[in-house]
Amino acid sequence: MLLSLRQIQQIAAAVAQLDVLAGFAEVARLRGYVCPEVRDEGMLQIDEGRHPVLEQALISKPFVPNDTQLESVAQQIAVITGPNMAGKSTYIRQAALLALLAHTGSFVPAKHARVDLVDRIFTRIGASDDLSRGQSTFMVEMTETANILNNATDRSLVVLDEVGRGTSTFDGLSLAWSIVEHLHNQVGAKTFFATHYHELTELAGRLPRLRNFNVAVREWNEQIVFLHKIVEGGADKSYGIHVARLAGVPKSVIERAKAILRNLEETELSPDGEARYVSRQSVEREKLRQIEPTPQLDLFAGQ
Repeated sequence: MLLSLRQIQQIAAAVAQLDVLAGFAEVARLRGYVCPEVRDEGMLQIDEGRHPVLEQALISKPFVPNDTQLESVAQQIAVITGPNMAGKSTYIRQAALLALLAHTGSFVPAKHARVDLVDRIFTRIGASDDLSRGQSTFMVEMTETANILNNATDRSLVVLDEVGRGTSTFDGLSLAWSIVEHLHNQVGAKTFFATHYHELTELAGRLPRLRNFNVAVREWNEQIVFLHKIVEGGADKSYGIHVARLAGVPKSVIERAKAILRNLEETELSPDGEARYVSRQSVEREKLRQIEPTPQLDLFAGQ
């Protein structure tokens, strides 16, 4: 029996679809995936979610699962702080991947999952330049961020990793602060925002649908232990020097960096004639608290 080209294409498409569904089923059975609950109410709730790739790549130790919850009424934006290597990027990528898997019809690696429909998933992750177009890393970052801010809706899922890091500290912090405000007041998209700008945690007192989270870390004998667990609250340290030590940076460089850090973290103030030291970070946070509220109206207040 001879088949026409159209019939061959239809058969190939059906076989391809069966292959994908069989792959989904096999992975779900072998890895203990669960069927996500899908509605249309703007909820993203994942209990003990796992990264579908990293949990298979880790051999020496088990993957640490984490809970995720975002919704449009009370917890629209999650600002996630913590040191490098602790797992911030893994966590936000995991959330985006599980949402994508649920929308493709796959089961997801979690104890329980509810992934309501989103219109698009926007991400700004990683740092790279575009030499062919003459664009710096920061220009690429801002171009992608602009695309998100101009096209995301209140039904979108947005994942932003270290936005603003490609320029000076004050410029980057100012941009990150304003971007978060815009996502909260004007866009309304469910958002994960991982950052080293710990000052952004002050926004939780200004924006009612923003919550702070951090990656748990324990200090012991001047060493740090990454627990890879997302907990509520903001981090107050980046542990950059500790990470540099773990990477093998020479001890002399580490000790010199510590001395410079101590100097930078302290600001000498003597208004009454007596020398005293006040944390530079506390001074910066106090200035941020004095910033006037954004003139933008919160389009989603009271929903």
